[in-house]
Amino acid sequence: MVCDRCKMVVTNELKQLGLHPQQVTLGTAELQEEQLSAEQSAQLNSSLQLLGFELIADPKSRIIEKIKNVIIGLIHYQEGNPEYKYSDILSKELNADYSHLSKLFSETEGITIEHYIIAQKVEKVKEYLAYGELSQGEIADRLGYSSTAHLSSQFKKITGLTPGQFRKDKENNRLQLDKIGLPASDTRH
Repeated sequence: MVCDRCKMVVTNELKQLGLHPQQVTLGTAELQEEQLSAEQSAQLNSSLQLLGFELIADPKSRIIEKIKNVIIGLIHYQEGNPEYKYSDILSKELNADYSHLSKLFSETEGITIEHYIIAQKVEKVKEYLAYGELSQGEIADRLGYSSTAHLSSQFKKITGLTPGQFRKDKENNRLQLDKIGLPASDTRH
């Protein structure tokens, strides 16, 4: 789940299945039920798949999903200039050593956490450019770039366009948040 609408859809689906969600956050759902029957799990999994979600039972996959959700939350849903290190936040949020998280993420996803962060930030830059309300300097400040040149360099490396060229492009090829960082063949809209 990568947005408030996703949380709402999952909450509604859980209720329709007769389950009692206590808390639904990005990537997790806590239920009042202590354990689901095999039939309930299968029904829930089937319903969620129809909506484009999946149950994640593997502990490694859960950690990867948590890492992604923390990064998405920090980049896409927080306002202002970030004054933190992603490694510190991830270590604290997941209660694990960053080097362990980084190694697990790289082995599982085929990219580093740093590259995933850059890809998410570039997608947020695309959003800001598409709306056209902020200057590149303001965008750089909001996303914690050291300079406009640094933002432009990363943006061009990822998209092949400068921010100015992207702003002029009417198609503004933006990606779904859960597809960012995947190989190009897997980034369907």
